Amino acid sequence: MRRSLHENAGCGAAPEDYRLDMSEQRNFPDWQELYRNTPAESLPWYHAGLDPDLAQALERMQVARGRALDLGTGPATQAFALAERGFDVTGTDLSHAAIEQAAAQAAQRGAAVRFVQDDILDSRLDGRFDVVFDRGCFHVLPPDRRGDYVRALKRLVAPGGFFFLKCFSVLEPWTEGPYRFTPEEIREIFGAEFELLSSEETVYQGTLNPLPRALFSVLRPR
Repeated sequence: MRRSLHENAGCGAAPEDYRLDMSEQRNFPDWQELYRNTPAESLPWYHAGLDPDLAQALERMQVARGRALDLGTGPATQAFALAERGFDVTGTDLSHAAIEQAAAQAAQRGAAVRFVQDDILDSRLDGRFDVVFDRGCFHVLPPDRRGDYVRALKRLVAPGGFFFLKCFSVLEPWTEGPYRFTPEEIREIFGAEFELLSSEETVYQGTLNPLPRALFSVLRPR
């Protein structure tokens, strides 16, 4: 699944309506409207199961239980998958609509997942988490707010815990959409508060074909 850092990149076109929403200089959709009006299964980042890179990292780090935060939960697939593995899961999103839909799913499933509307840049979450997973929040934040994001994470990740970050890779050739990153940039942005344990090229599982290029990083608080 992972690709070499030096492998030639390749990516097909996104659905036309989505390309319009994500066009120009890193202008992003209104997340509230997006989740209110778009079926979750048609979103480019929708993936029904646990992200394979996260699954492998949890196994590699021997993390099987604990409090988990699915940051920017969106369709909530990752929150439910983590709960099925035995984690005590909280899912957060900026979008009220996303949280309402996720909570309704939890009720239908009988899943013990807590869903909270929260802005990570002004988070009101209590307590700390053994696992924090971000599969699409960080890479849409304004560059001048990344420091606020790192400080918020430092407060939320428990000592000895892990932060798993999946973001667009600089090898992704599509010029629109989220910001792109290299492993060196991840180390520079997070280095004051987190140790970068690994950063590997991979892809984003979802509804696009071919799958977009991604960077999966494992970090832990200093």
